[in-house]
Amino acid sequence: MPDRGGGPTGPRIRVGRPSRRVRTLLMTLGVLAVLGMVFTMFAGFWTDWLWYRSVDYSSVFTTTLWTKIGLFFVFGLLMALAVGFNVWLAHRMRPPLSAMSMEQQNLDRYRMGIAPYKKWLLLGITALVGLIAGASASSQWRTWLMWVNGVSFGQKDPQFKLDVSFYAFDLPWYRFLLGFGFAATILALIAAALTHYLYGGLRITSPGARATAAATGHLSVLLGVFVALKAVAYWLDRYGLAVKSSDFKATDSWTGLRYVDANAYLPAKTILFCIAVICALLFFATLWRRTWQLPVIGFGLMVLSAILIGGLYPAIVQKFQVQPNEQAKEAPYVEKNLKATREAYGIDDSQVTEYPGTSQTEDKTQLRDDVTDTASIRIMDPNIVSPTFQQLQQIRNYYAFPTNLDVDRYTKDGKDQDTVIGLRELNLNGIPKRNWINDHFRYTHGYGVVAAEGTSADAGGRPAFTESDLPSKGDLGAYEQRVYYGERTTTYSIVGGPQKEIDYSDDSGEKTYSYEGDSGVSLSSPVNRAAYAVAFSEPQILYSGAIGDGSRILYNRTPKERVEAIAPWLTIDGDAYPAVVNNRIQWIVDAYTTTNGYPYASRTTLGDTTADSLTATNDQRAVVAQQNQVNYIRNSVKATVDAYSGEVKLYQWDTQDPVLKTWMKAFPDTVEPKSEISGDLMAHLRYPQDLFKVQRELLTRYHVKDATTFLSGSEVWQVPDDPTNKTGDAVPPYYLSMKMPDQKEQTFSLTTTLTPNGRDNLSAFMAVNADPGTEDYGKIRVLKLPTSTTAAGPKQIQSQFNSEQDIAESIRLLRGGDSEVEYGNLLAVPLDGGLLYVEPVYVRGGGLKYPLLRKVLVTYGGQTAFEDTLEQALDKIFGGEGAATEPPPGEDEGTQPPPPSDNPTVQEALNDAQDAFEAGQEALKKNDWEAYGKAQKDLEDALRRAEEAQSAEGGGGAGGGDSSPGPDASPSS
Repeated sequence: MPDRGGGPTGPRIRVGRPSRRVRTLLMTLGVLAVLGMVFTMFAGFWTDWLWYRSVDYSSVFTTTLWTKIGLFFVFGLLMALAVGFNVWLAHRMRPPLSAMSMEQQNLDRYRMGIAPYKKWLLLGITALVGLIAGASASSQWRTWLMWVNGVSFGQKDPQFKLDVSFYAFDLPWYRFLLGFGFAATILALIAAALTHYLYGGLRITSPGARATAAATGHLSVLLGVFVALKAVAYWLDRYGLAVKSSDFKATDSWTGLRYVDANAYLPAKTILFCIAVICALLFFATLWRRTWQLPVIGFGLMVLSAILIGGLYPAIVQKFQVQPNEQAKEAPYVEKNLKATREAYGIDDSQVTEYPGTSQTEDKTQLRDDVTDTASIRIMDPNIVSPTFQQLQQIRNYYAFPTNLDVDRYTKDGKDQDTVIGLRELNLNGIPKRNWINDHFRYTHGYGVVAAEGTSADAGGRPAFTESDLPSKGDLGAYEQRVYYGERTTTYSIVGGPQKEIDYSDDSGEKTYSYEGDSGVSLSSPVNRAAYAVAFSEPQILYSGAIGDGSRILYNRTPKERVEAIAPWLTIDGDAYPAVVNNRIQWIVDAYTTTNGYPYASRTTLGDTTADSLTATNDQRAVVAQQNQVNYIRNSVKATVDAYSGEVKLYQWDTQDPVLKTWMKAFPDTVEPKSEISGDLMAHLRYPQDLFKVQRELLTRYHVKDATTFLSGSEVWQVPDDPTNKTGDAVPPYYLSMKMPDQKEQTFSLTTTLTPNGRDNLSAFMAVNADPGTEDYGKIRVLKLPTSTTAAGPKQIQSQFNSEQDIAESIRLLRGGDSEVEYGNLLAVPLDGGLLYVEPVYVRGGGLKYPLLRKVLVTYGGQTAFEDTLEQALDKIFGGEGAATEPPPGEDEGTQPPPPSDNPTVQEALNDAQDAFEAGQEALKKNDWEAYGKAQKDLEDALRRAEEAQSAEGGGGAGGGDSSPGPDASPSS
């Protein structure tokens, strides 16, 4: 270093470039980092491709991918060209250098600084805006596919006489193009103005003209394009009025034109369109006039017109024409909204009939037999008994049942029977020792179906299982019991390789198994293993010895995930349910096509409409598309997911739905025709709950067809809160085999009750035929009670149950000790002009961790019964034989002490039965439900032995009497 004086100099320090070794190391690290990022992106793409190929829906992946790529490059290139061309043009139009002002001297430094990099700077700016625009455009792939493949609805809107497809498929795409045009014009205008300013075409503080003629012409053209686009926007806004949402006191969300829209906004938009066209022409005229005077005046008039014509005038019309006589002015538009909304939600064919709400028969004993004929009343609540299934049929801790079980129909002895069903799915939290091998190689699947009769319980209040044990056996026959895909299966598993899986365990020990299906993705390739190691952030996948020949990785294993991935254009129902179909366990998933572009149809938010007391307490029972606002919905697709192979099939269910036809054009060969649905599968399909909840919410207002009544709001209903819990959420609809007054026989139905807005008495009972095997599947029937009656609603019925002194005392006794009382589903059944309410009552008693059915609440015509069995309660209500006696809690006709017998073998069995009976009664006094359940089982076994001995002797029954039950006796049989 040079000597600066002032002291001795130190050693010279030579500062130079890093050594070659350091440069090589840095370069290597940089290359590795880039390769790592590239491979990470590649891993995501490659694993997605492998998954779609494994489920035979690779066309969905490629169609979606190429559509996104095409939109990205087309609109990214258009945006880059629009901005880049205008920057280049502004630079080309720069004025020659002249005597420079202070402003220009300051700008000269920036011009000199960027001069060597002008081309690179231009390329960088255009590339950046192109990337952003392309990424934004690629997200519009659904809009593009619907526009290019849209099919006609065959229905025209009442205002403009255009096909509904224009609003559902075309208008959204035109609006996207318009928005893109605005963005491109504004960015080009800003970029051109900055370039003109930098190179002297625009001046702010310099003396003389503020803009050169070239700059004036260039910017005027861009402003003219902007105003021309605004004219197009005004024209499209005319059609947008048909699908515009607004607040209206007659309804929470109004869609379509009202009087002020048709008579003020619509002509205002037309006038503003004409003004904008003239204003745009004035801007274009500056190419010849080279002055902004007329365009600026025109633009100012356009803004003033927008305020006066587009804002003030409609407000005046609303204030002085509509409000003084609102019903007369709005009635024609309300009728259009009523008609369109009912059509869009599939409720236009709903049958609303008057229903008296009170029984028409004075002698109630005549109705006793009608109850059984009217409904198969389900006393096993699938939302309560899951812990009972868990306790009695879990078998191993690494199995579990869903929080809410499902209701289906199965045939027994030639008769359809409502059945509560659940799968014994894998529960990783119950694995004895958690580690990577156990979690992903050893414990890979659940095992078997567990089902119980919906209309009965055994003598101990437990479900009457029709399919149980491990492996499961019962009425369902032989079927593939392994459950590799299920609602609780949320992690990946690696199967089929050298590592054996735990199939199930019994008294002889663990049974092992190796997956034999072709589901999942093969891990035989090192590239595949590396990709999944990166995608799942699990390096052991790359080098683990547990992976070898035949190893396959299973993921995306919940039915909802698989259907959503395969058909991303569908909205999936919140509840998939299992069924044994053709000797396989199949998950059945309901899927919907939706749009929010149906003219005049009011919108609803699916997440709010499908929420109820079950979705509030069960994380697996999801609501549909939380914030998705729609005004058209169809259950257009029924999907199945094989619980063993994971195979997904989509079936066209609504053959008339134009939205589904559009998607089937966009994704050909992904949806199979309805004719491919087998008879066995058809027997288990049902009307979906979420669609029913959407329709019942709309019917609370749109059950009326008269505009005057709709506007008055006097007939508005509401979905009542669930009275059986304290969540404050809506009561869920219930599946039930029953018949409505106009039906000749029972059908599998989905039912709900409705109350007046702000009141608790009953307004209507609503049911839909949920059995696709019948002619009127999907027909909605509404029994409307007279407004003058005060028939009790669900909340009042529950309050009536709780306020009855005898019932309240019985409930208090049931709660004795540390027992808990749980109320099951409150079912309503129309009967002889009135409503029969039935509610099962469960008790978790003593050390038991699961609920048992202990009582049944029944009310009809103001009379209430609280008995051990449904039969006893009905007998008491309708004056049957069982009404004269009331056995103590837990005792019914199936648990009475048997009479003596002369046969020693029979008498020994009867003595055992007597001991078991007394033990049960003693357990009841102590509220020891576990001991009581054991005693009831011993009693059943003893009576069975007595009956078998009596039969062998040739007698008629145990003890010669007819009061002893058979082996299948149950409290409600």
